[in-house]
Amino acid sequence: MTSIVIPAHNEARVIGRLLDSLLADSRGGGPYETDGDATDVDEPDIVVVCNGCTDDTARVAAERGPRVRVVEIPVPSKHSALRTGDDHARGFPRVYVDADVVLSDADVRTLTAPLHDETSGVLATAPARRIPLAACAWRVRAYYQVWQRLPAVREGLFGRGVIAVSKTGYERLAALPPLMADDLAASMAFAPGERLVVEAAGVVIQPPRTWRDLIKRRVRAAVSTAQVEQQQAGQQGAPRTSKADLKDLLRREPRLLAAVVVFVAAAVAARRRAEKAIRERDFGTWLRDESSRQN
Repeated sequence: MTSIVIPAHNEARVIGRLLDSLLADSRGGGPYETDGDATDVDEPDIVVVCNGCTDDTARVAAERGPRVRVVEIPVPSKHSALRTGDDHARGFPRVYVDADVVLSDADVRTLTAPLHDETSGVLATAPARRIPLAACAWRVRAYYQVWQRLPAVREGLFGRGVIAVSKTGYERLAALPPLMADDLAASMAFAPGERLVVEAAGVVIQPPRTWRDLIKRRVRAAVSTAQVEQQQAGQQGAPRTSKADLKDLLRREPRLLAAVVVFVAAAVAARRRAEKAIRERDFGTWLRDESSRQN
């Protein structure tokens, strides 16, 4: 049985759309028919861990019926929520899903298929990103035009809001310390031959809509990357974008020159704003982007 763990901190506005998508039966287009049995082995086991919520996240999740098990913990910690979800999850492969993305039942099945083959060597998978940019400011659209084309972004499991692991892969993740960039650390925990981006599976990720919120995300990324590197000193460094990557991109697509300028401006602004937090080792301040949670 596949288990899906969803950590959720004050996600009442968005968690319903994720759960509705997961609960829709890809085989018939409607809800699963369980004849009253919420533990049918052909259905994913879904655990929502509401961590430190002060809104209606738990109620919204519980309203989706018996197939969604809701667990509440008082501390607003994603790491604690993930480990609590593991305590309540029933099987493998295990899929960790951020509450603010949209993933379908069909995508879960496609994503976990490689993990059932113990001889494949694949321990972790992630879906392709689908990032709707129509409602975003032009500079945000320009930034993502570049970001999505970067080698590290295309190949890594991070920045997708979803990662699936086999039982062996789970054991590796469970050994990781609490980190802001949990998805980056998870991606780095697996060698290239052990991880796989499954292009046939897709996740919808809502991007920030404003430049200000984009910079918030990039500051958080810069700070959390620094934390990962400090925790894993002496090991392989976090994947970074180099000048060579941008030059290669422009050689292939010279039309993206203006977008590259915007991308560099965002990177410089975020790095400058992140310096103080990195210097003071402030890895607990979460800069949350609310614009991507608008309907």
